[in-house]
Amino acid sequence: MVFLEQERLFREAGWQVVPFAMHHPRNLPTPWAEHFVDEIEFGHAYSPWQKLRRVPKVVFSIEARRKLRGLLDVVKADVCHLHNIYHHISPSILPVLRQRGIPTVLTLHDLKLACPAYKMLTHDGICERCKENQLFHVITHRCIKGSLALSALAYVEGRLHRALDSYGANVDRFVVPSRFYMNKLTEWGLPAEKLVHVPNFVDVDAFRPRQRVGRPFLYFGRLGLEKGLATLVRAAAMARVPLHIAGTGPEEERLRDIAEQSRAEVVFLGHLTGAPLKAAIAGARATVLPSEWYENAPMSVLESYASGVPVLGAAIGGIGELIRENETGATFSSGSVEDLAARLRWLADMPDRRVTEMGQCARAWVEREFTAPQYRARLSQLYAELGVSGFKDVRCERKAVPQAAATD
Repeated sequence: MVFLEQERLFREAGWQVVPFAMHHPRNLPTPWAEHFVDEIEFGHAYSPWQKLRRVPKVVFSIEARRKLRGLLDVVKADVCHLHNIYHHISPSILPVLRQRGIPTVLTLHDLKLACPAYKMLTHDGICERCKENQLFHVITHRCIKGSLALSALAYVEGRLHRALDSYGANVDRFVVPSRFYMNKLTEWGLPAEKLVHVPNFVDVDAFRPRQRVGRPFLYFGRLGLEKGLATLVRAAAMARVPLHIAGTGPEEERLRDIAEQSRAEVVFLGHLTGAPLKAAIAGARATVLPSEWYENAPMSVLESYASGVPVLGAAIGGIGELIRENETGATFSSGSVEDLAARLRWLADMPDRRVTEMGQCARAWVEREFTAPQYRARLSQLYAELGVSGFKDVRCERKAVPQAAATD
């Protein structure tokens, strides 16, 4: 999770980091947990009364405002860096930060500030119907999990915070990991002068370049419809190449059926993390990202590169920015079984020596552009530009950096 990695990075620099988040059973221990907001988990089987009580919090949380004020009464914050505050914490906290005079930065991991449904994706594919403030489409197309109630709630939330100008009036800078998202959000009306491109980073030292090129192709991540995995399985069958899939999600059973029907050589590895995931990446010929929605800046690309593994990625969203054609991998037309199959066959037939060279090129690019120290330096410069003294030399100063995040 980017939030946790960023927190670790700041602490290693000697900064005091004070988290503000939602209570959750999987939270890490922290002395600041008494200030966290109560859990809201949409997958839980709440009673009708419990659901009704949580609705106002999703739109505008009085509890989050109160608890943040309590935290800021005991912590003198120099800057606040926010991640994924929607729904679980809500944008209600933003005016509190403005009133306290705390420079506020929000990292945009998705398209929520433009699209109430986060992804600009609905039942018939990529969707930009809500552009020019036409948010009612989120209801008519039931864009949130196919639910009329949840979609209506997203509509109300979007309308309210646009009317209040919650983000524009209270956030000083929006950190955007991909240039594609910067351009798309500007198209939808966000002020370009507040958007700052800061690429994601990977802990390069945590990955070792592989010693030998593997045979299977690998996808790792969530098994969701937007990930284009049905296209990948069919393409693997057409190209007659082995495919490993690491992860779980709502599409798993459907993908197993497609693999069986198409006689694709697919192995489902289940959920992998840590050393087993790194071993799966290192053992692949290449990793594949067949997305069919506007991806931002997928960490899976950087993690593959850090392992010396090239990437085949769909030419959609910010994926293309992270692939140097025929140097670190290759792109293909999103949603095209034929185009992806051709790329799989191309890389399968490529000599191992050439695949190794591509992986080495990818690793070298990560080491130049996407390391933790570079990420920290970019954020330090941003904080300094907002008038926060002491961030120019991150090795010497201990600054208070509250971070807000919610578990989705």
